[in-house]
Amino acid sequence: MILKQRVESKELRTFRALNARMSLLEKERNYCLNLEKGFVGELDFDLLVSQLSNEKYLALNDLIYDINSKVFQIDSLLISNNTVYLFEVKNYEGDFYIEKDRWYSVSDTEIQNPILQLQRAETLILRLLKEIGFSGIVRPFLIFINPEFHLYNAPRNPQIIFPSQLNRFVNELSFKMSGVTSHDRKISKHLLSLHLKESPYSRIPKYTYEQLNKGIYCPCCHTFFTESLVCSQCGYIEEYSGAIFRSIIEFNLLFPEERITTKAIWEWCGQVFPKKSIRNTLLSKFKMIGYGKSSYFIIKD
Repeated sequence: MILKQRVESKELRTFRALNARMSLLEKERNYCLNLEKGFVGELDFDLLVSQLSNEKYLALNDLIYDINSKVFQIDSLLISNNTVYLFEVKNYEGDFYIEKDRWYSVSDTEIQNPILQLQRAETLILRLLKEIGFSGIVRPFLIFINPEFHLYNAPRNPQIIFPSQLNRFVNELSFKMSGVTSHDRKISKHLLSLHLKESPYSRIPKYTYEQLNKGIYCPCCHTFFTESLVCSQCGYIEEYSGAIFRSIIEFNLLFPEERITTKAIWEWCGQVFPKKSIRNTLLSKFKMIGYGKSSYFIIKD
């Protein structure tokens, strides 16, 4: 049973919008790409976990905690029968190798050691669980989800699960999980209450309204629509109301302090829609505050 669903982070959604509307630095584009790949890998892991019976576990995804000013993130926790399964999911693709405990891509670029990441997360979650009265077992695992991943000089470590082992691993997990206890539910709720909604260490670059290209872009390939909502690049077709709604949400994401008005969204959409169409979307999907020229809209609860 999933207690906390996995959703796209605010950081990923913001980077995605900025990448479509301005020229990011190469390191920023690479970071955005890594966020995208990481999220896709985590969704693939969720699909794998969905093979387990819902009655056997409680799942908490995308967790952020602060323990004595040490912030750490957890991709997934599964809780069953007084055992917490901790998962660090990696969507690495291609060939990698280890040399003297240091990890490298095939191009000899050093990467952060994911085993050390897992160990740090394990240490901190153990400390947190102890503080909230958990006395069970923590089992950490490093999951390589991408079938195109290969690691040379791989250590013999049962905590590392490679792509070829995934199905067998899930079967073994299903066998070990015997069900959810009342203590599991209590611990899960406590963990949820301590989760931070946003990471204090977001890497979103600075930007201004003037820097960003106005208009509506294709949600599939990020090519800006021209005369109609038919993408000239990939052929994707979008309905007007959906495109306007998506643009309003994006505007609010990038400029949360700005008021959502008909004129503001009309300009944000590149002035390609009649103001009446924009106002109709605002009236049908958002809550209006005030009346007349001073009115504006907020997202409904």
